[in-house]
Amino acid sequence: MHMAGDRSTRHAHFNLNYHLVFTPKYRRRSFFGPPRERLMEIFTATCAERDWLIRGMEVMPDHVHIFVSCPPKWSPSDIAKILKGVSARLMLREFPELRRRGHLWTSSYYVGSAGNISADVIQRYIGGQRKAQVDDDGV
Repeated sequence: MHMAGDRSTRHAHFNLNYHLVFTPKYRRRSFFGPPRERLMEIFTATCAERDWLIRGMEVMPDHVHIFVSCPPKWSPSDIAKILKGVSARLMLREFPELRRRGHLWTSSYYVGSAGNISADVIQRYIGGQRKAQVDDDGV
């Protein structure tokens, strides 16, 4: 039986979706303008190279939400480590001003899992994050 959102590899049918949230070191407001655009490009390319499907992404000035569907061979901790590691390496090289305190990301992250029912709820939540922040900040 296939449900909406199901995906498959040669060996597995799956519907594994993870909502990840990362924050920059010291909760700096680092992601706006070109760094924000570049971070989204890096996440998009990193996911595409590994057959991870981005179901939602929002880059706020001081935190990032990414909602991603990944094959079962990838653990949530590996997904977080790869996304944070690749993005930190490239962002710190391309935007030296982000280097001020050495690291781009805090060592912690949030991960929540979602199946069919809540996937669209999380997508709507992530989509609403930017609007709420923009309304609050007057940006």
